[in-house]
Formats: sequence, structure tokens, C-alpha cells
Amino acid sequence: MLMTAAIILWIVIVTGFFGILAIFASFIDIKGRLPHKVAGTWARSILALSPIELTIKGLSNIDPDKSYIYMSNHQSNYDIPILLGHLPVQFRWLAKIELFRIPLFGYAMKRAGYICIDRSNQKSAFESLKKAAEIIRSGVSVMIFPEGTRTRDGKIGSFKKGGFVLAVESGVPILPIIIRGTYSVMSRNRLLIKPGKVTLEILRPVETSGFTKETKDQLMEKIRNIMCEYIDEGKKGNSSC
Repeated sequence: MLMTAAIILWIVIVTGFFGILAIFASFIDIKGRLPHKVAGTWARSILALSPIELTIKGLSNIDPDKSYIYMSNHQSNYDIPILLGHLPVQFRWLAKIELFRIPLFGYAMKRAGYICIDRSNQKSAFESLKKAAEIIRSGVSVMIFPEGTRTRDGKIGSFKKGGFVLAVESGVPILPIIIRGTYSVMSRNRLLIKPGKVTLEILRPVETSGFTKETKDQLMEKIRNIMCEYIDEGKKGNSSC
């Protein structure tokens, strides 16, 4: 408990400091590249004090000159700092509106160009997807948790359709990402932080140009099947999905 309390206190301190820094950075760089770098430093400062042994695989699958829709499974609150701190590329978050309501943190996200989706309002959600598609077409990648929220049991949940509508509208590849181990470090069901080994694995990109709005469900099933194959070291059909 003492370790957890110390880490949470550290997170509060660095979130306040880097949140203010990101807001100032957003006035210097309105395109959001500098605030995103500040966010990466915030993320690494959290991980530096956390009892996590991180292994990264598949970075060669990312072409830094291309735009992607990054899609990651979502096991824990730790997924966000891991992705921000260790994906060496620029991207913008497509995230639920609740995150943008967090004092200071939410304002910093807005200033960095991250995009919120209000799932309770269909019209607002549609407008958010249109905005995200415009950002992607301008050459910026977007990060999505297709499950929409953290897993309750460590398994990959059902996927939301919004990210796949975005994929067929923009026509850019989806780059699946697998995170293993963060559920054991800090699950949704508890506040306690435990030591653990975590793997961040970037898979090969999946082309979306052959799919349409009418076949987006097939694309969604394809991506989920790929992620289910890899979530437990490539063993297809196991209990994790």
C-alpha cells in the first residue's frame, strides 16, 4: 500500500506540472507536436517510478512517414503512459469525453489536439469522427482503444464501431497493438499497484482500402481476431477473448 500511495502521489504531482507545461507548449506549437512530446515525458516520469519491467516488440512495423489508426487493447490505466511514453511517433488520442472533464489534464488534452467522443450523443460522436478523419488525411495518426474502456476481467471485450467507420472513411491502415501484463499491475477492479512484467507489441499494419461502410463489421472482426491471436503469445482461440 505504501508503494501504491507513493506512486499515486507522484502521478498527481507530475500530472499537474506537465499538464501546465503542455498547455504552455500548445501556445507555442498549435499543431500539437510539442504538447505530445511533453505528454511523452509525463508518461515516462510515471513509468520511471512504477514497478514495471517493460519489453517492446515490433517497432519496425511502424513506418514513421505514414499515418495510421493505432488500435490497442485496454487492460489498465497504465496503458496510456506506456503508449505515450514508448511509441516513438506522433499521434492524437480519440478518447471518451469523460477524460476531457478531468481538471487541467482534460484541458491539456484539448490543447494538444486530442479528440473527444461523447458516446451519449450520436450527432456529437459523428462530428468527432469527421474531425478525426480530417486530421488523419492531413498526415496525423490517431490512437484508439476499440473496446472503449478498460477490461473488467483481463479478456478482450467487444469492439465499438466508431474506429472502424473512421478507418474506412480515411482509408489509412490500422496498426494493431497488444499490451500484456498491465492488468496484473493495476486492474480496473482495484487501486493497488503491483510489480509486473509488461509487453508492448506492435503488429503488422492491416490495409483498410478494400473495406466500405457496409463491410466495416468484417474489418472489425478481422482486427479483433488478430488481437485475440496475439494476446496470449499467439495462441488462437484461448480464454482471453
